[in-house]
Amino acid sequence: MKLKYITLLLFCPVFNAVSAQTLDQARTMFTKGLYEKAKPVFERYVKSQPNNANYNYWYGVCCLKTGEIDKSTRYLEFAAKKKIQNAPLYLGQAYDQIYRFEEAVEAFEEYIEGLAGKKQPVEKVKAALEKSKTKARMIKGVEDVCIVDSIVVDKAGFLSAYKISEEAGRIHTYADFFNAGGGGGTVYENELGNRIYYGKAGAGGGLNIFCRNKLLHEWSKETELPENINAGGNTNYPFVLSDGMTVYYASDGAHSTGGYDIFVTRYNSRSETFLAPENVGMPFNSPANDYMYVIDEYNNLGWFATDRNQPKDKVCIYVFVPNASRSAYNYEAMDRKKMRNLAKLNSIRDTWKDGTVAAEARKRLAAARAQTQSERKVYEFTFVINDRYIYHHADDFRSPRAKELFGNYRQMEKDCRALVDKLDELRSTYAGAGKDDRNRMGAGILDLEERVRTMGGQLDALGVSVRNEEIKSLNK
Repeated sequence: MKLKYITLLLFCPVFNAVSAQTLDQARTMFTKGLYEKAKPVFERYVKSQPNNANYNYWYGVCCLKTGEIDKSTRYLEFAAKKKIQNAPLYLGQAYDQIYRFEEAVEAFEEYIEGLAGKKQPVEKVKAALEKSKTKARMIKGVEDVCIVDSIVVDKAGFLSAYKISEEAGRIHTYADFFNAGGGGGTVYENELGNRIYYGKAGAGGGLNIFCRNKLLHEWSKETELPENINAGGNTNYPFVLSDGMTVYYASDGAHSTGGYDIFVTRYNSRSETFLAPENVGMPFNSPANDYMYVIDEYNNLGWFATDRNQPKDKVCIYVFVPNASRSAYNYEAMDRKKMRNLAKLNSIRDTWKDGTVAAEARKRLAAARAQTQSERKVYEFTFVINDRYIYHHADDFRSPRAKELFGNYRQMEKDCRALVDKLDELRSTYAGAGKDDRNRMGAGILDLEERVRTMGGQLDALGVSVRNEEIKSLNK
């Protein structure tokens, strides 16, 4: 009996030493961000001592950082109640990711309050707090939309999953469209192939959206969209509806709620400006990256991509039925968990209020996927006669007189483009010139502006004459 007691005493120090070393290693790994390796050690400790606030904190953070977000909240809540300083910070992050936004706001505010009087930066936490407040408002207006399908694809080639009609235009990678190297974003090309919007690096280094028009066989100089769209961060993934006015895009700037968010803006032709962009809300946007929102009006199908709940090299493409006007779920009358699930798109079947609508949309989707999109034809030009006729070749004209006039129209268009390019060059030189040079150049610029206006009016009038002559032949 005495021998057994002595043996037990001899082994106890060894056991304690090994345990302490393992815990120290886990804490070191935790500090270095090696949460996956530290996690099993903390799990053992929290199971053996469930009331230890530090063990709950360390294990809760490890769960959060390794994707077990729902599980993490139990341990982080316990640590926060026990006043572990950083616990409310991570608890706020966990709540935010599982769409418990109002609780995230409370956790972030508790963390900031706990740092009052301490010399620790809180700017990033305040930014996270504001985003959670925005999402807390956003979840009260989740759009009631029918999601008909989802498919997980490689992020590198995700555009190939978009099976949209020719009428909706085309989407490309910047590298493919411009035959350039990497670094650009995506390109939207309209149905006629005469206007593009694309993302590429701007002056500040981040991605901005630019546009160009095609005149004859040449693209105009690029124009950068205004600052209310390219407002900090990266702005990319443009798509334009057939009206030519409504622009969807994604941005990870200050107005995003997390990663890339999808926004919509509209061009005001009267003021020649874009209206203030609006966040399209949930379920399209999430705390993850959401982008490449496309509406195929011909097939009455919408598409968007997201990396929520996906590995780093994958994205999920959702297909939905676009609403004619936005309709939101009744937040006050709905169970909170169900609302969160709808916002997160946990199950697309939950969005099928009308089985017929979903079934018909899935048929349209199947047809779109089965149809091989033909390569876009190379046109000589694009000239709209009326709502029924669009010409692309000189031989399309039935009227010899209209064909002759159109030859004059193309030459005048070319001359007008040359004048516009010369004017752009003079304006650029004028902007960097001294006072004497500006005085010398000013009269020339004004004269050239008047010539451009005059020729533009003549070009419009000639275009009307071409159309009128051709319509006469079409009506015979």
